[in-house]
Amino acid sequence: MKTKEPSLFEINRRGLKALARALGPVGYIRFLQLHQVGKGDYTKERYELLKHWTMEDVAAALRPKRKKKPGNKE
Repeated sequence: MKTKEPSLFEINRRGLKALARALGPVGYIRFLQLHQVGKGDYTKERYELLKHWTMEDVAAALRPKRKKKPGNKE
């Protein structure tokens, strides 16, 4: 006897129920927040923000963030 495959709605419902049971209410909400669909075009926005940066600019921006270690001549 062949059983009917569950619908996508039913798979989603069961999956969310299992997540809630496994993670508890706070973990469940945090998990859902991780997987929200964003808006906009990240690649286009990143290009616009960084199109004038050179590798030298990036290196210069990172230098002050490095912690100096004893014996480090930078």
